[in-house]
Amino acid sequence: MTAAPAINLRDYIRDVPDFPKPGIVFKDITPLLANGDAFAAAVSGLSCHVPPDADVIVGIESRGFIFGAALAQQRNMGFVPVRKHGKLPYEVHGVEYELEYGMDRLEIHRDAVSAGHRVVIVDDLLATGGTMRATVDLVRELGAEVAACLCVIELAFLHGRERLDDVPVHSLLVYE
Repeated sequence: MTAAPAINLRDYIRDVPDFPKPGIVFKDITPLLANGDAFAAAVSGLSCHVPPDADVIVGIESRGFIFGAALAQQRNMGFVPVRKHGKLPYEVHGVEYELEYGMDRLEIHRDAVSAGHRVVIVDDLLATGGTMRATVDLVRELGAEVAACLCVIELAFLHGRERLDDVPVHSLLVYE
């Protein structure tokens, strides 16, 4: 039996210039998701950074759901969604955070995590770090500990990691 060839995940990230507005180069992950081997390689790559004592995977809406749910299934762990305002049906805890042009709000079910839980937060992209930081704060406000933050892509030139200097951060692909 021969080993499968190594997957270069960069080959499955498409640059889309001027989206969603002029001057931005959007990193499109849909080619990666569409290829079973590349998607599996990304999830396995993330899995390598899940601490052995972690209890649950928290995925950030919406693309963090894709990777987070697959990772939770692979690791036989629970999955908790963090959603935008008004999307969760039960009692929620929320946090407001700053976007580049305004404010937004993330929410989690109040009973999703609690003291003693070690949480791994997953998203597809780390850019300025605002959404990931808000999720770290949200989880901690419920008493849980953040064991790690994982993402597929990091745009290092936006310095988002600096906003997360109090948690381990692991990215599969870093664009300088």
